[in-house]
This record gives sequence, structure tokens and C-alpha cells, in this order.
Amino acid sequence: MLVKIYTDGAARGNPDGPGGYGVILTCEDAKGQLHKREYSQGYRRTTNNRMELMAVIVGLEALNRPCEVEVYSDSKYVTDAFNKHWVDGWLKKNWRGSAGPVKNVDLWKRLLKAKEPHQVRFIWVKGHDGHEQNERCDFLATSAADGTELIEDEGLES
Repeated sequence: MLVKIYTDGAARGNPDGPGGYGVILTCEDAKGQLHKREYSQGYRRTTNNRMELMAVIVGLEALNRPCEVEVYSDSKYVTDAFNKHWVDGWLKKNWRGSAGPVKNVDLWKRLLKAKEPHQVRFIWVKGHDGHEQNERCDFLATSAADGTELIEDEGLES
């Protein structure tokens, strides 16, 4: 079964402002019925890249069995990390990139663990391209960032 995960992250006043993520999972069952689930969460203080990673993590962690997954993200940070093998390079260099220590290692490790049982392809989509699911994720992320029930982002680097 192919599961498509659409994601978006948003942050206001990056890195000191509130942020949020939006995630939509879609899949078609054996009878041709389309199933869709939405997730979002807001954070009191965070960065856009952390929210982009959280969106993918939440989508993958929501799957209760190994699946073939396509992750659609407008984040070059996320898609390039996998499609251009940055993660492999970071692992070999003990989480160091060409510009020094890699940021958000806590979330990268969580994402790798969430990705483990699945066959995952990361597909970059141009932000605000008019695609219905991507626009909905942007709305979810922005609404979560502007929400009143925000939680602290414990992993935010100072």
C-alpha cells in the first residue's frame, strides 16, 4: 500500500517566535476508498527547520505497519538531506557538516528511527504551488503557529 505524506512547517520570527507543523496522510485501500488523516501542533519557540522535521516525523510515526511512503515536502533542507545523501555523510562524520556541527540532531535521529521500517521516497514540491494537500498543510502549520495552546520546544538549540 502506498501512503502519501504531505508536510509543512512554519515559524514566526525564526528562531524566537512560535511555530507549528501540518501533516496530511493519504492512502487508498483495496476497495479504492481514499483515507485521509490530518495532524498539527504549535510550539511556543522554535525554528522553521525543526517544524519541517517534526511534520515528517509525525507522519511516519502515525503509520502502524511498514509501508511504501512518498513524503511531499517544500523543504529543501529535508528533501536534500536524503536525496543528496547528506544524512549518510553526517552519520559518517559523527553529525558534522562542512560548516560545523549539524543542527537538530535530536530530530534527525528520531526521523531516522521513524523511517526505518518503511520504504520512503522524499519528493520536493514548490511551496505554495496550488496543490490542494500542500496548501492545506501550510494552513495547518500556520494555524498551529498562531494557536493559543502552544507547547515548549524542549530541543531548541540556544
